[in-house]
Amino acid sequence: MLQGNTLRPGDTLNSSSSLVSAMGKFTMGFHIYDPNLNYSYLVVKWASSRNYAWIANRNKPILYPLGILTLDQNNTLKITHKDGEPVVLYSASETSNANNIVATLLDSGNFVLQELSFDGSPKRVLWQSFDFPVDVLLPGMKLGLNHKSGHVWSLSSWFTPNSAVPGAFTLDWDPEAHELKIRRRGVVYWSSGAFRNGRFKFILPDESKLRYNFSIVSNEDEDYFTYSAVDQSGISEWVLTIMGRLYDFDETIDIAQADYCYGSNTDGGCQMWDRPIDCRHAGDRFEEEKGYFNPTGSGSNSNE
Repeated sequence: MLQGNTLRPGDTLNSSSSLVSAMGKFTMGFHIYDPNLNYSYLVVKWASSRNYAWIANRNKPILYPLGILTLDQNNTLKITHKDGEPVVLYSASETSNANNIVATLLDSGNFVLQELSFDGSPKRVLWQSFDFPVDVLLPGMKLGLNHKSGHVWSLSSWFTPNSAVPGAFTLDWDPEAHELKIRRRGVVYWSSGAFRNGRFKFILPDESKLRYNFSIVSNEDEDYFTYSAVDQSGISEWVLTIMGRLYDFDETIDIAQADYCYGSNTDGGCQMWDRPIDCRHAGDRFEEEKGYFNPTGSGSNSNE
């Protein structure tokens, strides 16, 4: 069973092995996400948390236990399996002749493919999981825009509790307004308020400085927001739920509650909607329901 923190060319990680960061903070492996289905995600998570901090194959779950993460001899990082095309995380077209490429799970939770110098020190990053967040923002992750590549860093909720494909809600950084925004299908539901004096108006206004250090970077190359936890010994991960709620680890700290935004109220950072809002009222919340769609669009009995 692989228990190191690094893959080298030719190494593989399968369903019976895992990577563990140097200090044991994070693990990486294949996990079955729904006990009723035999499909798995390749995930990074805090060692002491059940929540998935990052998912490599959110759009393509893989039949368990057939998934294999491989860093091949051509320095291509991919997930192979027997029921379809591989999930390619990084294609090594420009580095196929290099022999000092490694993929390492760091104690930040970042899974990094990098080229090493002859002395073993990092030379350059080729690919990293932090550039492709799912529904979790870890300390050190970015929300914003890379002006050179056009790459956007943002969170998107799961589609359902058992499907990690992108759902209705997103969390992104507005560099013009200097605000974090939660949107539902493009419509702004919640805003943090502008960043002033080291904090946001609607993110734990009385205690955010006791918990977080916020950083805003703006230059010709990139505009982004990031944060670090004041308590480095604890766990922090901002999770965007399928209902639009943003909370920190174990649901104990609410960062934002967009599920309480109705389009007509502005408390707590909620935003007015430029559309009819008669269908929602104060006190309403998004709730998960189970059922099926009637393909006829009618509630009548088909035998009538």
